Amino acid sequence: MSKNTVALDVDYVKSQFPAFKDPKSSKWSFFENAGGSYVPINVIDHLNHFMTSTKVQPYAEFDTSAIAGDNMDQATALFAEMINAKTDEIIIGGSTTMNMYVLSNAMRSLLQPGDEVIVTNQDHEANVGAWRRLAEHGMVIKEWQINANTAELEIDDLKSLLSNKTKIVAVTHCSNIVGSINDLKAIAKLVHEYDAYIVGDGVSYAPHGFPDVKDLGVDFYAFSLYKTYGPHLGLLYGKKEILDLLPNQNHEFLEGDVPYTLNPGGPNHEELSCLIGVYEYFNNLFEHHFPGQEGSVREKIVAVNELIAHHEMEIANPLLDYINSRDDINLIGKNQISNKDRAPTIAFTMNNKSSKELSSNLVKYGIATRNDNFYAWRCLKALGIDVDDGVVRTSMVHYNTHEDVDNLISALKKI
Repeated sequence: MSKNTVALDVDYVKSQFPAFKDPKSSKWSFFENAGGSYVPINVIDHLNHFMTSTKVQPYAEFDTSAIAGDNMDQATALFAEMINAKTDEIIIGGSTTMNMYVLSNAMRSLLQPGDEVIVTNQDHEANVGAWRRLAEHGMVIKEWQINANTAELEIDDLKSLLSNKTKIVAVTHCSNIVGSINDLKAIAKLVHEYDAYIVGDGVSYAPHGFPDVKDLGVDFYAFSLYKTYGPHLGLLYGKKEILDLLPNQNHEFLEGDVPYTLNPGGPNHEELSCLIGVYEYFNNLFEHHFPGQEGSVREKIVAVNELIAHHEMEIANPLLDYINSRDDINLIGKNQISNKDRAPTIAFTMNNKSSKELSSNLVKYGIATRNDNFYAWRCLKALGIDVDDGVVRTSMVHYNTHEDVDNLISALKKI
């Protein structure tokens, strides 16, 4: 499969998203993707079909019910293949926050008072709060803290926290503020040397390339499907052999029915079904860029991941260069993307303006962005940033363009 000479066709990409044809949404240079991405037409079509033709309780014998169940199962199976997991290792729940709380509650049965749980202060609260609450049951919470000068997590600091009492390490794959991509594979290897479990938060990583969870070696991995071009759902992966150890969090009669045991209330049927459209979109990208070529679901995802990574680097680095040229703008995180070590999620503050003022001014110039702590308030606090005013975050994905970046730079020059 030749990928070396292929560049992402952004015009084709944008043609797949109705938002870019809509009079209201198309007028913006959209930089709020880390809060939630646009959805391609495939997703909308599947949602409309489900609500129009198969909005019945699934898995009965009559045809509309059978089709509903088949589509829900197909969506789960496709996403499992996309991240190199097994279907019975995938839980599709309401959100990453909810999935983490259910997982934390279930894993409590594997812990004893005095056992240690390591969290970070770089993470979004979704991968912090649920684990910190284990302190209510006698567990000891340790915090892997960022370097306050670089905002990075340093693996040597983790080594100093690990002990024979460590049972769980929860860490982000990519920070939604700093943008840095942490070496989750190396972290998982280190954590497993202490016979502890590793929980990876991929919410800010997956929109830029669906991971291979088996290659990462993680025990659990979560991300938000509404940030990966789908509906408002959260995906949780867990190794089957570990899921089998966890007590049922669902109805009593579902005891032993993994992975439903970790999905109380079950998935939203119509939203689960329309996840088929996310895969169809990525398959369309593959077929458009590599005509006549074949591959497994995962191989196609890997090929498209490479296209996306190169394009995002090409559009993000000029913005990073400009921000670094301004003495009055304070960039958080690495000043360039190199070898996929940073996502195009770029947060900053300005010396002479509050983040609220800066964000409001950018909006006036057609830049869709915002200021906030983005639920990573512990990270901002460690950096000495007002958690109420927060930072301005300009987050891009693969449908963003050089024109978007030029518009943002032009707006910043006027402020």
